[in-house]
Amino acid sequence: MTTLFRLLILAICFIVGAAIASSSIVRAAETRPNLIVINIDDMGYADIAPFGSKLNRTPNLDRMAAEGRKLTCFYAAPVCSPSRSALMTGCYPKRVLPIPGVLFPAYATGLSPHEITIAELLKKRGYATACIGKWHLGDQPEFLPTRQGFDYYFGLPYSNDMGPAEDGVKSSLGAPIPKRRRKGKAQPPLPMMRNETVLQRVLPGDQIRLVELYTKEAVQFIRAHREGPFFVYLPHSAVHFPIYPGKAFQGRSPHGYYSDWVEEVDWSVGQVLDTVRALKLAHNTFVLFTSDNGGTKRAVNAPLRGFKGSTWEGGMREPTIAWWPGKIPAGTETGMVTGMIDVLPTLAKLAGAALPRDRKLDGADIWPILAGVPDAKPVHEVFYYFRGLRLEAVRSGDWKLRLAGKQLYNLADDIGESTSVAAAHPEVVQRLRQLASAMDKDLGVNGLGPGVRPLGRVDDPQPLIDWDGKIRPGFEATPAKK
Repeated sequence: MTTLFRLLILAICFIVGAAIASSSIVRAAETRPNLIVINIDDMGYADIAPFGSKLNRTPNLDRMAAEGRKLTCFYAAPVCSPSRSALMTGCYPKRVLPIPGVLFPAYATGLSPHEITIAELLKKRGYATACIGKWHLGDQPEFLPTRQGFDYYFGLPYSNDMGPAEDGVKSSLGAPIPKRRRKGKAQPPLPMMRNETVLQRVLPGDQIRLVELYTKEAVQFIRAHREGPFFVYLPHSAVHFPIYPGKAFQGRSPHGYYSDWVEEVDWSVGQVLDTVRALKLAHNTFVLFTSDNGGTKRAVNAPLRGFKGSTWEGGMREPTIAWWPGKIPAGTETGMVTGMIDVLPTLAKLAGAALPRDRKLDGADIWPILAGVPDAKPVHEVFYYFRGLRLEAVRSGDWKLRLAGKQLYNLADDIGESTSVAAAHPEVVQRLRQLASAMDKDLGVNGLGPGVRPLGRVDDPQPLIDWDGKIRPGFEATPAKK
């Protein structure tokens, strides 16, 4: 056998081996679908056309619903931080983030680094992970997305209204901006971040670009990781006050800037889904669209009662759409109880990631419900409505009991919670009160029960940008080399 012949045989073996290895990698990636969660801030239940909007034009979400499945009874929490903690951990917010309301800049507390997030579970399965947008689970170094399982972060560490009024964060587009005030107890400047670098102080011109910036970052990440698998968590700052639609959308809607911003969010969803389609990834990509809590009074929550901050249906039931062509039945919907607490178990199941066994989770794998399996069973025989540390309502089947006042509603007959039927169904009231008592032995009806886990906590918390505009040491951008 000549030397040339030997080299030829070796080359052929190398090429065949590489091809086999490449094929194996592709097959392995396809068993781990790409995962995208788009989370809107403060969107009302009927702010988009698939859920009844007559004001806002949302053609991309219309298409997403036509190609996917609406979840008409998907629950979050009454406000931002708790809802996001549920999504990240698969637990009722009170279990993992026991706070009365939301987190603020330079707080000593946040989601504990000891909690296991969905990003951390997916990283163990080889996923590239990105959080692009509003985090709001703590702004101290120990609590940032890059310390909670995300390879990449771009966005705001908390709400777009948390900063000094003179920076325009307390004034919507077109409203007067107050003059500079003394520091006092004012909130520090709002930082735009990339990973653990503060890029700049956010001003009105930056607020206007938020949806566009987040969308471009998400599309770039998807393109860069098209070989998969990837997990993109896209929590928009829109449509939270202050209202700042992008220039291309200002005045497009006859119903004002809020509607403009809803329509820009729809554009963003279209950009993400069109990218997935263009890269021919739709057959292997699951996308979930939802909101973090009910809409404010500028939104439309009809036919639900109540708004953000409440445990009425309008405060916690979210407009949610699941999309995966060929896997999720097109043009369908389900009224089974699902929620933020189910995101981690479901995505983990799709990715083949093992759930942690050393802690309690409250969520469940809802894939059979999403996939429209004919005999799919409800995963939540009981659902608990917490507002901060207080349990305010309990749901079992179609029955919902508000504990303070013993108001009972049948949500199948009275989705708007307009007429209490407690007097006609004392046995249902009693059964739901017993379910509430059972929760008192776990998370507590009011105060901290034995099932509540510790908050993350740091000593001497500092703002990422101080009141004089100085960036915290260690978070400055590296100077460009000359």
